[in-house]
Amino acid sequence: MLILLSPAKSLDYEAAPTTDKHTLPQFVKESAELIEVLKPYTPAQIASLMDLSDALSTLNVARYAAWRPRFTAKNSKQAVLAFNGDVYEGLDATSLKQADLDWAQDHVAILSGLYGILRPLDWIQPYRLEMGTKLPNPRGKDLYAWWGDTLANHLNAQLTRQKDDLIINLASQEYFKSVKRKALKARVIECVFEDWKNGDWKVISFHAKRARGLMARHAILKQAKKPADLLNFKAESYAYDEAASEADRFVFRRKLPD
Repeated sequence: MLILLSPAKSLDYEAAPTTDKHTLPQFVKESAELIEVLKPYTPAQIASLMDLSDALSTLNVARYAAWRPRFTAKNSKQAVLAFNGDVYEGLDATSLKQADLDWAQDHVAILSGLYGILRPLDWIQPYRLEMGTKLPNPRGKDLYAWWGDTLANHLNAQLTRQKDDLIINLASQEYFKSVKRKALKARVIECVFEDWKNGDWKVISFHAKRARGLMARHAILKQAKKPADLLNFKAESYAYDEAASEADRFVFRRKLPD
């Protein structure tokens, strides 16, 4: 089983990492080439390209300038500990034991505009580059053209090593689109998280993102091997709804008190 996650925009490089174990990203060459594409951009151009404030665009231009192909404990942090958005609050990697992180290292893949695919303990340097960014590059008009079949082929190889063919997609559509389905040789199960609101079941972005992290945590702690291992997920009042689900689309719902 491979569990796919999106990265986070928010980053935490202030808190000390809870583990010393680390690995290096597997697509450093491609990342370095993308950084070279980004370096000539001014803060105003980055603000326009990425729809960022002046402060954030200035920060990220400085990040591109500071980025180095050599990763160290001073300029890097493990991806699963550096990412700090809703998904990662649900995942709560800082409370995982080393054995849990070791399992996640082999079974969790974080999709990234800059780094391609990250393992949880891969060191990353600070960056902002969302997968949907229309960044012209030597391979095409955007990052989907840049990564091409690379990410699907990488996941295929990882599944082959595991002698498995199952992917649990907890990534957003923006990120999962970078994994070309025609090239992917796997069964993909989507997990959907819905809340009851105003008389209907709805996917509420903030809650759904957090729930994806909670599901990833559930799979890690259970060392999930098969789809059925996900069905007893009950974090924060969610429960599997068999009637609303399909073979490759697991729906989890909850009704919170008003």
